[in-house]
Amino acid sequence: MATKKHIHQLTSAQFEQFFPNEEACCAYLVGKRWPKGVRCPRCRAENPTELKGNPWHWQCYECAKDTSYRFSHITGTIFENTNKPLRDWFKVTHLMLTSKKGMSALQIYRYMGFGSYKTAWYMCHRIRAALAKRDFDKLGGIVEMDETYVGGKDGNRHWDKKSGGTGGKGSRKEPIIGAVSRKGNVVARAIDNVDFETVRKFVKAVVSDKVSTLITDDAGVFHKLDPKYPHEIIRHSDHQYVIGAIHTNTIEGFWSIFKRGVVGTFHKVSAKYMPLYVAEFQFRYNNRNNSDIFGAAIKGC
Repeated sequence: MATKKHIHQLTSAQFEQFFPNEEACCAYLVGKRWPKGVRCPRCRAENPTELKGNPWHWQCYECAKDTSYRFSHITGTIFENTNKPLRDWFKVTHLMLTSKKGMSALQIYRYMGFGSYKTAWYMCHRIRAALAKRDFDKLGGIVEMDETYVGGKDGNRHWDKKSGGTGGKGSRKEPIIGAVSRKGNVVARAIDNVDFETVRKFVKAVVSDKVSTLITDDAGVFHKLDPKYPHEIIRHSDHQYVIGAIHTNTIEGFWSIFKRGVVGTFHKVSAKYMPLYVAEFQFRYNNRNNSDIFGAAIKGC
């Protein structure tokens, strides 16, 4: 039996070696943003004038005839308009990416020695927002799709906050829908509710027309999918879980990682910020075989 190849991520020792100071971080960011040379972030003009005596700043004279545009290496990034050095941002990003189930803002705050918890919370959310803004190819091959609900048990709620539901719809839990290509990427979205129209729009947005098989469980919301998608159903209600290649174990494995992160790392996630946490776990999962996951994250910041 072939053993799974281990992917070596950036270690703490390597991080200290690659980014010993602020200058090294600035050079790395410039290389990731403009691998073919610095461009104006406003008009995309090439070869802007480097400002002498003001490192990592340039001036573009192509933006307008009567004026010019001055920018820096962090202009237009999540690092702009913050008082934290770039090295702190890099370290927080590295900590978030190397923890399979994430790292809470409280833990970041303690580890980094920031002056306030709010600083760590703000930085983590800015990084998650950057990870969410990623283009993706539509899923093809064998695709599994499923929905899940995230939230506390109804029995643990205060008497005036109990929903009366046992799970799923009516339980006040937050619904999330996701699809994953076998041995490929996952696309997950926090949604308002699980209904036919929401599922239809999700499938149209993330699943390729040339998918070989789209597999779901027997939840009623999946019964009216577009006939152009070859649809197979695994009937969990009849205690069916695997029939040959027909199963939803891959997407359920992703849900397991996500929920363990929510319960064990973050403890509680509000509906307002649920999409950002989903994006963080999605990015880590999709880059699980990428030895330069840190570089991929910084490039999109």
